[in-house]
Amino acid sequence: MRTAPPAGFAARPGPPRGHPGPRGGAARGTVLSPSSASGLSAGGLEAFTQLLTHLPDTTGMAFVLVQHLDPRHPSQLTELLARATRMPVVEVTDGTAVRPDHVYVIPPNTNLAFARGVLHLTHRGETHGQHLPVDHLLRSLAEDRKNGRSG
Repeated sequence: MRTAPPAGFAARPGPPRGHPGPRGGAARGTVLSPSSASGLSAGGLEAFTQLLTHLPDTTGMAFVLVQHLDPRHPSQLTELLARATRMPVVEVTDGTAVRPDHVYVIPPNTNLAFARGVLHLTHRGETHGQHLPVDHLLRSLAEDRKNGRSG
């Protein structure tokens, strides 16, 4: 009998050597790898940079970073974080599969969601009140778990 994966795990493409294949309800062709989702205000950049500076290059984990960004300006977050680590730092595009030892950054003017080991972008749109991209990501993770998939 298969059970839901433990909290904090995300899917990554391709099974490792000697592994029979997908498990735990992940998207077809994926296996589980630990992940971390972080949300930051502008003041949190220094703390996250320090974290990356002190992590080994191969943690086996994926790091997803959502920061409150101005929707009208390009982000330099990817370049800034890339200076702090040798892990690849990637600005997410829709349909990005989560892989271990990578850092994923939300682009401006978007919402980021997680489903079955894949990151999905939607246009931010007009909001009446505060834009809450961190809440959007964490809700999608909770929903993915509720449905018995990896997240």
